Amino acid sequence: MAKIKITQIKSRINCPARQKRTLDALGLHKMHHSVIHEDTPQIQGMVKAVHHLVEVTKL
Repeated sequence: MAKIKITQIKSRINCPARQKRTLDALGLHKMHHSVIHEDTPQIQGMVKAVHHLVEVTKL
């Protein structure tokens, strides 16, 4: 499976609670924090929900 690196580039302040929970589920807890996940449809859906807060890089 391909891997992707997800980095939070914008603050979660003033975001709806649903988007905050999505960031938590991805493992992102603060600005400029990065995590590596498998490129699955579930992860892609979560990234799409918070695409304005994160940056995605293919590994």
